[in-house]
Amino acid sequence: MLFFRRLRGLTGGHLKVWDFFSHTLASGTHTARISFTKDSVWTGENPWRNSRKFVVPPGETVTPDLYFLGALDWEFLPPAERARSKIPVINLIAGVRHANHGDPRRELLRNRAIRVCVSQEVANAINAAGPPNGPVIVIPNAVNVADAPEATERDVDLVIVAVKQPAMGHKLAKRLGKPQRKVDLLETRIPRKAFLARIARARIALFLPLAAEGFYLPALEAMALGTLVVCPDAVGNREFCAPGKNSLLPEYDDEAMIVATERAFAMTEAARDAMIAAGRETAQRHGLSEERRAFVELLRKAADIY
Repeated sequence: MLFFRRLRGLTGGHLKVWDFFSHTLASGTHTARISFTKDSVWTGENPWRNSRKFVVPPGETVTPDLYFLGALDWEFLPPAERARSKIPVINLIAGVRHANHGDPRRELLRNRAIRVCVSQEVANAINAAGPPNGPVIVIPNAVNVADAPEATERDVDLVIVAVKQPAMGHKLAKRLGKPQRKVDLLETRIPRKAFLARIARARIALFLPLAAEGFYLPALEAMALGTLVVCPDAVGNREFCAPGKNSLLPEYDDEAMIVATERAFAMTEAARDAMIAAGRETAQRHGLSEERRAFVELLRKAADIY
């Protein structure tokens, strides 16, 4: 299987492609190669930095049995092959924007491919938009906190993850900050290990995703780390956020998020522990082993269903 990446800084999307790349190598039926653009970076954050033997050197031609394309990776295929490639295409769909009128991703749904959606909400969105050309399969996003630091004392009361919504993060930090509370505002992208460490130090995490996400993995990562999750309804996180059971899921509204966060602070220890335990259980169900099993099964039948 041939993968493609333009990697100019680590994102959740790159990490998810890395997961599927690793699943392919572990499949027992396929191997994986990957082609990078010239402007891709090879810093310590590049997951492929220690797997250079699988990287296609510039100028080398590879004819794979399967292509794996991210949302906008169609540009890597010759124009004549994009509508219907003779080589089967697996196309990862990680967001709901494909359904939006005017978004270039919507037009790409006309190209023949096996669509792998990271949540049922994503599948519902693209089926309503097209439907897309080719089968649609849901493989729920999996959590991988192998890089998480060892458990430490939770010396932060609240972390506000506002990388995607920094202005909103500042506003909510001011309103939720109190003299007796230690609030950590995370508003810029930082290395993954440092990000997980900031989450693991906090008793409660308030997440500020985009209003419409395909899944929103950071909230699930927090569940795996034993941090109580407050995350507004962002469509894709309905896949794993069970309001009142494993998390608090307010409406996407400042006041609703403040009320939910204050509710988290007001919980009894027993109620908080029960919610955290349910979150850990949810994260376990979304482990990499289940994602790998589902993807390997797809690899075995891809040529027949394309």
